[in-house]
Amino acid sequence: MRRLDVLGLGLAVLLGGGILYGSLIWLGLDTGSAQKAASMVLLLACVGWTLGYLRRVVRGEMTLKAQRASFEAQQMQQQLEALSPEEWQALQAELAAEEEGIPVLGSPEIGTK
Repeated sequence: MRRLDVLGLGLAVLLGGGILYGSLIWLGLDTGSAQKAASMVLLLACVGWTLGYLRRVVRGEMTLKAQRASFEAQQMQQQLEALSPEEWQALQAELAAEEEGIPVLGSPEIGTK
């Protein structure tokens, strides 16, 4: 989020609270009750935002994490598309051998035995 977005959001919350307070006064509430109601709405909005944020953290759905995963998948796809047919077949053979538990020539497991 850019600095300008944060300032705009802060201004929107400030104006929204003022409009809510003015509306409650206009509807006939006394200033103390209107102030408490507007404060309660702001408090509930902050608690709701915080709970939503914590839910995304626990589930691992953070924006940066999702962008990184998408970028890594895109990079892997580009690398696979850049392989020649011979390299592609060699990679598939290596993966098939790993699934069967057979060490592949050039792998570190062969040099350690």
